[in-house]
Amino acid sequence: MNETTDSRMEAACSLLAKSKRRYVLYQLAQDESAHIEDLVTQVAAWEHDESVDRITGETRQRTYVSLVHNHLPRLADYDIIDYDLRSGDIVLAEGFDDIKPLLEQFKQTEEEPELRERPLL
Repeated sequence: MNETTDSRMEAACSLLAKSKRRYVLYQLAQDESAHIEDLVTQVAAWEHDESVDRITGETRQRTYVSLVHNHLPRLADYDIIDYDLRSGDIVLAEGFDDIKPLLEQFKQTEEEPELRERPLL
């Protein structure tokens, strides 16, 4: 591997090290796009091991802030997703294909069976 490949691999591993970013990508890999409100609810449910209908407003708010101020911008910086907070639309970008094999490996190590069984596009 060359230096560029090494740094891209390190960046991909760093991005996928955080469960919230993986959860975002698992959901987007299933549907290719999502609305921020639906994504927040699903990520919060997986993170707290709850069903989506049991997620409280406070939990949703904390997850929303974390996604909007940290995780979504990081994924967008690496061209893995595109998002528009005004419309709430989030879609996979071209860079997703580069990390898809690594995401598949991470998926197989998730504790939650539902996550391990979700197909990636």
